[in-house]
Order: sequence, then C-alpha cells, then structure tokens
Amino acid sequence: MGYKPDARPGAGRSGQVSRSVAPGGRCAMTTYIVLINWTELGAKNVRESPKRLDAAKKLLGEMGGSFKAFYLTMGECDMVAIVEAPDDAVLARFALMLSSGGNVKTRTMKAFPEFAYREIISSLG
Repeated sequence: MGYKPDARPGAGRSGQVSRSVAPGGRCAMTTYIVLINWTELGAKNVRESPKRLDAAKKLLGEMGGSFKAFYLTMGECDMVAIVEAPDDAVLARFALMLSSGGNVKTRTMKAFPEFAYREIISSLG
C-alpha cells in the first residue's frame, strides 16, 4: 500500500492519523479555504448577506469549528473564508447546509499548514 497523505497533518505512512498537537496541548484543527459565490437568489437578497454570515459563523461554531477570516473579494469569487473544523465530515456537512439555503455556492479546499507541507514533502524520500 502506497503512502496516502491523510486529510490532517500528522498522518503517518500507515495511513493512521496521529493528530498534531497545538501549543497548550489541544488538538490542532484542520484548516479549509472556502470559495463562495452568490447564487442569483443570494445576489437578489445581498442586503441580508451579513445576517447570513453571522448565522453561518454561529452554525460552524456549534459544529466545533470557527471562522478565522472572511473577505469580500473581487474577481472569480464573491467571498473567501478561512475556516477551521474538527474534520472533513464536519466541514462537508457545514458546506452542504450553507448551499441548501440557496443563497451561495461553495468550493472548499483543504489547507495544509507549513509544518504539514514539510512532513509531506520529506516523506517522499
């Protein structure tokens, strides 16, 4: 069986995850970059967008995650959020719940911090 980097930093060659520990002894969360675009409905109701953002922040918090940064952007995406969640399933559920409201479409990218990047690259041999 070949090496398959796990979704979270600290995964070993066996595929088993050894959760990385952040300063203070707590488990590090997985970081995600969420690219967000308004749907036609969301653009029509853009004035309600700040309330929806507040509700999204609350929802993710209730799921054990948090928003680290949020940006209104120009170009290909309308908004970008940097979020943390305990695992991929939590973030998938969160993204599906956001999309089910009909106001936004999301694309999510998992972000590996520098130490995980270095671990992955060094594991190449």
